[in-house]
Amino acid sequence: MKTTALAASIAAALSTTIVAQQAAPPSFRFERPITASGTGAQRLAIDLPLLAGGTPFTVTVRGVDPATGDMQYTVGPGLSDLRVYAPDGREVGFLLVPNPPSEPSWRPAVLLPVAPVETDTIKTSGFEADLREPLLVDRFRVDGIAPPFLKRVRLEASGDREHWTLLVDEGTVFDLPNEQLRQTELGFTPGAYRYFRLTWDDARSGRVAQPSTALARVVATAAAPAPLTAVTMFERRAGEPGHSRFRVKLPAGHLPIVALELVVAGEHLLRRATVYEARLSGAEAVPASIGSALLRRVVQNSLTAASLRIPIRPPSEAQLDLDVEDGDNPPLPLQGVKAVFAVLPWIYFEAPGPSLVARYGNSTLQPPRYDLEAVHDKLHIDTVPAASWGEVRARTADENPAAAAPPLPTVGASVDPALFRYQRPIAGGDAGLVAVPLDAAVLAHSGGPSMRFADVRIVDSENRQIPYLVERASEPLSIDLTLERATEMPGPLAQRKPAPSVYRIAWPYDRLPSTRLVLTTSARVFQRPIVVGVEREPDQGHRDPWIQSLGSTTWVHADQDRPAPPLTMAVPVQKIVTLLVMVDEGDNSPLPLTGAQLLLPAYRVRFFRAANASLRLAYGRTDLDQPRYDLALLAPQLLGATAIDVAAGAEERGGAAVSARDLVSPRVFWAILGVAVIVLLALIVRLVRREEPAAPTTGS
Repeated sequence: MKTTALAASIAAALSTTIVAQQAAPPSFRFERPITASGTGAQRLAIDLPLLAGGTPFTVTVRGVDPATGDMQYTVGPGLSDLRVYAPDGREVGFLLVPNPPSEPSWRPAVLLPVAPVETDTIKTSGFEADLREPLLVDRFRVDGIAPPFLKRVRLEASGDREHWTLLVDEGTVFDLPNEQLRQTELGFTPGAYRYFRLTWDDARSGRVAQPSTALARVVATAAAPAPLTAVTMFERRAGEPGHSRFRVKLPAGHLPIVALELVVAGEHLLRRATVYEARLSGAEAVPASIGSALLRRVVQNSLTAASLRIPIRPPSEAQLDLDVEDGDNPPLPLQGVKAVFAVLPWIYFEAPGPSLVARYGNSTLQPPRYDLEAVHDKLHIDTVPAASWGEVRARTADENPAAAAPPLPTVGASVDPALFRYQRPIAGGDAGLVAVPLDAAVLAHSGGPSMRFADVRIVDSENRQIPYLVERASEPLSIDLTLERATEMPGPLAQRKPAPSVYRIAWPYDRLPSTRLVLTTSARVFQRPIVVGVEREPDQGHRDPWIQSLGSTTWVHADQDRPAPPLTMAVPVQKIVTLLVMVDEGDNSPLPLTGAQLLLPAYRVRFFRAANASLRLAYGRTDLDQPRYDLALLAPQLLGATAIDVAAGAEERGGAAVSARDLVSPRVFWAILGVAVIVLLALIVRLVRREEPAAPTTGS
């Protein structure tokens, strides 16, 4: 074969430069055997274990394909730390070779009629197509059928029109303009064929007219690897009404993923889906959208047309947040998520024997340069035999004496934990990246989001600060509340006629950041004005107790066949002990409120934890500025690594930071302070009077 002879000549000409002895071999974290199909030219497909452990590829998004909605991208350099070795330890040169750049072309076929078949059990029609010569093809397309249609099809191919090969057993083609769904191509394993036979299944749908055109896609090579995909883990997260939120866990960070494909149960579907990941904004990580799509699915006569693919920009994170807008529908019944990777190059090398080993996992290495680059343009990767990967293993410390990463800034300056009002233990464990959620207690008792958590510190057993990075989540922090019908009308409402229905909600903490209150009801048809507020004591502007309104709206639902969607109301930052929900019933029976939920902004902190470290989360001071850590310089690494979620323990009151105002209620505190001031003034007046000189007397 001409290409094999060329490869042999290349190997002979470069035998002194392709295999070179490394004087000081670098250190690597991972190692994998390679089994070659022989000596000489070989190719290897890049797989997930190699991507997860090696230095990442650079993927540049150029835009979005207007026809398909998929991302258009260019794959740049990657795997700069990959090295290949022969059994005797000599380094074997390799190249990253892209697939042949030639674009496939579409060849029109001559249509040949086929008589329809109609029996008690079978009802089919169709046609045959002749390309006039055998060609290497991988797709078949029909054009010119008047929409709308949704049809089940069967596709066969032949080289002589006598012996047929089944290419697609139960395929589906459709063109539904109203739903913006179109798929008129059938893909299959590349093969050399001249004739095609397409059979329509007319038992499930009406017969369609013969297409005006049928085309087959001719490919210049069969070497393109199958698109790399990976099934990912996911979990449903709590969220606000009308949204389904999921946490998608990828195999690693910085993977060249360009789309997510969803598996969703049910039938008809039309919902907007958005994918988020954490991106650095100043000193804080915030959720950023990396892709969105309108999920569509139509079912007609047991046939399905669907588009459940979300194009995304390649993520840096190892976990993503998926937000689906449910509208008035039930939560999305998500069953699976698959990551779709960019088309990656082949690894080309000249094998000195059947067994080699690949090593990678050292981000400090620069891309290698081999003399093999001289023949890059002469390679025909489509005809090179394929080698195969073995199982990956992590190299031991003895094999990797210099592989230890330089120390990270895992400790900072000392701080006295006793000066904080609140402390909470953080469970120890293995060393690595840890994420601790900041719950409602931290939001209420620290400086909170408005102060960028300036007083929050993580402290070790030696009172040293542990540097951290604050991350804001795309999903809310959800807290279930207790809703009780008031048995006694609040004083300010006692004279109102007609009296409203009043519900009391015990607020979790008296000071929380701006939040949202969610109310649910079992009623189906109603219209009620709703007011939320707080009962206040008399003050300078009010002689009697009064109701401070925090928000109002009208809740309406008029569909007897569907449950009423929850009502969401914003609650501003206020000092709240008990929230009142007042429902103006008019002349109607009371509206049954069945539940209440609080939605707060969700935050967490990421940091590196030493093995079995004894750590504490401390907060509750007003004299601290936002911390500045060197760890912020490593934010890209923090955001690319997988973090272990660890919850902080129960909140504990501190010692020295507890003031008199923490020990008594504000009302009692100010009363005591007022009495003290009056007593002090009385003492001053008494002292002044004592020191006044006696009035002079005059003789008569």
